[in-house]
Amino acid sequence: MPRRRLLYLLAVVAMLGQMAFAMITTATQQTPTIDEPVYIATAEVYTQQHSLRFNPEHPPLGKLILATGLAFAGVARLDPAYPGSQTALGRHLLYESGNNPFRVLLAARLPVILLTLLFGLVVLAFARDLAGPVGGLIALGLYAFSPDVIAHGSLATLDVPAAGLLLTAFWLAWRARERPHRYLPLAGLALGGALATRASALPAVPIIVLLAALSTWHAQRTRPPFLPTPLRRRLLTSAGALIGTGLIAVAVVWVVYLIADPQLRWTTPPRLPHPGGLKGLAVDWLPFPQAYRDGLLMQFKFERQTFNGFLLGQAYQGNLWYYLPAALLIKTPLGMLALWLAGALTMLLVPRLRAASLYVLPVSAVLLLVAMTGARDYGTRYVIFLPLFLAVAAGTVALLRFRWVRPAAAVLVLLTAASSLRTFPFYLPYSNEAFGGTAKTHTNLHDSNVDWGQDLARLSRKLKTDYPGQKIWLIYKGSGVPAYYGITAAHPYSVPFDQVHGILVVSDSRIALASPKLRQLLDTSTPIDQVGYSMTIYKR
Repeated sequence: MPRRRLLYLLAVVAMLGQMAFAMITTATQQTPTIDEPVYIATAEVYTQQHSLRFNPEHPPLGKLILATGLAFAGVARLDPAYPGSQTALGRHLLYESGNNPFRVLLAARLPVILLTLLFGLVVLAFARDLAGPVGGLIALGLYAFSPDVIAHGSLATLDVPAAGLLLTAFWLAWRARERPHRYLPLAGLALGGALATRASALPAVPIIVLLAALSTWHAQRTRPPFLPTPLRRRLLTSAGALIGTGLIAVAVVWVVYLIADPQLRWTTPPRLPHPGGLKGLAVDWLPFPQAYRDGLLMQFKFERQTFNGFLLGQAYQGNLWYYLPAALLIKTPLGMLALWLAGALTMLLVPRLRAASLYVLPVSAVLLLVAMTGARDYGTRYVIFLPLFLAVAAGTVALLRFRWVRPAAAVLVLLTAASSLRTFPFYLPYSNEAFGGTAKTHTNLHDSNVDWGQDLARLSRKLKTDYPGQKIWLIYKGSGVPAYYGITAAHPYSVPFDQVHGILVVSDSRIALASPKLRQLLDTSTPIDQVGYSMTIYKR
């Protein structure tokens, strides 16, 4: 193997190796986040009972991926007639069924970790196709050191699998410009996988099927002059590629639902509101199982509710259209932001990249705009696709013909890596240096941006080591069970405040949205410590 190729391979292995180490370390140290128990329990229901009744608001594929890891965890059987909600079911599986929560969580998280690493290879390949080997390394560097990707790629959730499958579909559609018959069926499979993981991928469908037609048209235009393709045939072939790619994606969704429940035993919940109008008509016309369409209606029902938000120290009700852009500015490394912008401009301004930009930038913009209209201002995980697509865009700066470009790009990747490594292993509450770093994230954002209930184990160790024998009061937001981790604590609302003495621990998301009652309690307490940058410890 030539020396240059060997060094290139070593660089790829080193970046993905550190990413794997960071994700596995994070996965072994964090207790369940709010969403994970629901997904894990639903995955086990799919395996044991082949029932769609839990977590119907999300399609099954992501949870079936979790089930591949749970198959090795020895999970206890669940009662088919369990009467509780999906939230209660998750708690029951982890803490009340004789299972080891640490083992079950890690088993469910490992398939997502593996997928996240594989998607890194897709980022590398996509950027390399567009901008050569150096562009591939720039893109992979941004991806492998992205705090958001590491944080959510180490959790048993659906966000990274859906984003990675979508990126794979667009990469394969790009490759289809040379060999459509080889790559478009694969693009349809990847698109179907994304749709079968999260319905939030639906806005990308019109874009990618049009690109499938465009790739086929291009492939026919570039045939040798002695093998011309008549215009009518080119039009029909391109239309067939559009339809065929869409049909393959639809078939994947059906197959996934049949794997989850071969009999598709699904009953529409009573009083499930129908939005009517064009939105309702679009749902009715979707060629997907009824369970999928009802899941969309449930999501629409959530979107009509009013949720609490928190941004830059201000609590509010409802949603802010600029919340996600602001959250991205806070939680994205500065070097990464600079390369994202430079890459997007490069793709738009360099003539040879304008065709490629259609496979990267429109889907990023459309999905971002759709996410910005959402009712839940809960975190950058709703736009986790951006670190994937924009890493590819950033790699294209390698094509700029200025001496300083590649050294500057290398410096920005190194700055991104340094910022990411500084927050190890606290990737979930990361924020960049312009906003005070990880220690200050809780003053600007809440929920899955900083505190998703992930630090009960760390809290237990902290209390035993630094505050042994003291009275503990706890206000916790999360799905874990504090008592399981040896935390013996009372709730301060259970007694008059003048009787609350000792150590008070409060989840930072609760502090961000503090009610007048909680604010009164905090104002008469002294902050003395923190846990995992997601909980604050007070002395009373």
